[in-house]
Amino acid sequence: MSSSSSLLLCVNKLCAGYGNSQVLFDVNLNINEGEVVSLLGRNGMGKTTLLNTIVGVLPLMSGNIQFGGRSINKLHTDQIARLGIAIVPEGRRCFPNLTVMEHLTAFTAYRNPSLSVKWDADKVMDIFPRLRERYRHMGNQLSGGEQQMLAIGRALVTNPRLLVLDEATEGLAPLVREEIWQCIEYLRSMGQTILVVDKYVDRLVKIANKHFILEKGIIVWEGTSSQLDADRSVWTNYLGV
Repeated sequence: MSSSSSLLLCVNKLCAGYGNSQVLFDVNLNINEGEVVSLLGRNGMGKTTLLNTIVGVLPLMSGNIQFGGRSINKLHTDQIARLGIAIVPEGRRCFPNLTVMEHLTAFTAYRNPSLSVKWDADKVMDIFPRLRERYRHMGNQLSGGEQQMLAIGRALVTNPRLLVLDEATEGLAPLVREEIWQCIEYLRSMGQTILVVDKYVDRLVKIANKHFILEKGIIVWEGTSSQLDADRSVWTNYLGV
């Protein structure tokens, strides 16, 4: 699916970090409606810091983040979520004392009016049948792969304008990892805008429209999938592949 020309997320000259320790330096990143965009880089290069700044977990030091044409610099995390940004955090963070069904009903919202089909618990369980089998189980009774499916489903039922996936397939068994990739491909075909962090570059070049590479808090490369696929020196120099 081709991406729309409508700019959804615009990160401009972003600087951020923890306390007095700066991690991100003048980061620029743009995502159009309907695009799948990957954020790549070795461990410790600032990827999660950037995601946490976008969703309001970390404050900006300087720069600007616009979402849907409005600045979200000073908004709290819950306010940003209500605008339509949903994150699947690294480590999943499912609630141990909520069942699968409670996860998929308690967070239901309709934050993307352009969607032709609305996400709900049934639709999530259609793409992740294992969750239907486990719908009465608590979050802490699920395997790692099931928790990742649930974390994605929990984000989807908010019907977000932008879905953010931090380490989408980290630590998952190959079969479960393939289910996640198939889900992302399906979401892409539906026009869902996605920002994804993952180390499997060979899969991302087949799914994403464009890519940004972080190295020590600086965007050192950006381009399309065809450009990234053609330049394997980028893989060697910045991704350790």
